[in-house]
Amino acid sequence: MAAPDNPTEAPSSTRIPADISRPDRLLGPFTARQTALLAAAAIVLYAGWWATRPFMAPITYAALAAPLAGAVAALTLGHREGIGLDRFLLAALAHARTPKRRVYAPDGVPPLPSVVPARWVKAAGPHPAAMRMPYDGITPEGVLDLGSEGSAAMATCSTVNFDLRSVAEQQGLTAAFARWLNSLTGPAQLLVRSHRVDLAPLADVLQHNAAALPHPALEAAARAHADFLSDLAASGNLLGRQILLVAREEAAASSVMRNSGAVRVIQRLDEAARALAPAEITVTPLDGPHTARAVHAACNPETPTPHINGSEGDLA
Repeated sequence: MAAPDNPTEAPSSTRIPADISRPDRLLGPFTARQTALLAAAAIVLYAGWWATRPFMAPITYAALAAPLAGAVAALTLGHREGIGLDRFLLAALAHARTPKRRVYAPDGVPPLPSVVPARWVKAAGPHPAAMRMPYDGITPEGVLDLGSEGSAAMATCSTVNFDLRSVAEQQGLTAAFARWLNSLTGPAQLLVRSHRVDLAPLADVLQHNAAALPHPALEAAARAHADFLSDLAASGNLLGRQILLVAREEAAASSVMRNSGAVRVIQRLDEAARALAPAEITVTPLDGPHTARAVHAACNPETPTPHINGSEGDLA
């Protein structure tokens, strides 16, 4: 490693964690899935040649089979958006077959009354389908039951002003974050979401509590700040940023292990809180009501969120 130009600067060196989600290589650079697909295609092509060899020249069969072999190789070895091309096409097919209009209807979507004219029914477009949430419920501890996908839990994360730190401090923060990444034993996601903020409740609280302040100057300052927040709320273009850490545990075969998965996902959030503390990141697990509120906000992103947590500096 080359020495830094400035002796006071720390060397820039950070270990990049391995991709724990990358499938293992079974045969050379091929994964087990790729090996199985290529082997199946090779067997089918060989069987076709064996069946047609009495009446077809090998070069003719090769010319006919080359496009098929190329298509199979492209589907097996190609990648798009970070996933295999075969899985990408299956996902695209599933998306095309999925109804685009969904409504919350646990008992099913009732049909339109027969008195509605046919032209109105045609103008309304396809009939909406019942929407099924990907989780089966939320425990009081904030664990989402994902059914066959396992369990998940969420926590909020604070931010760190990275650019104003010295090189040595930046290296310390990066190394602490890298240690947490290397310690992961299951899927984890960092989600940065923006949402509209409603400051009217906060302004009302300031106006209501201003009279209880011990000094008239403090009361005047509180009322002035409440007026300032009311003017900001009137603009209607306030956004808040929230960083969510989502930890997930895979589903277990037995019901006993499934219950332990819900406990394990909470433990992983606690481990993340301890591991990210040296990086000056505060991790706060969400309980049941706060998790339900976060899921509700994700389903209704345009709904203003009362600004009751964090500081006003979180607004952007």
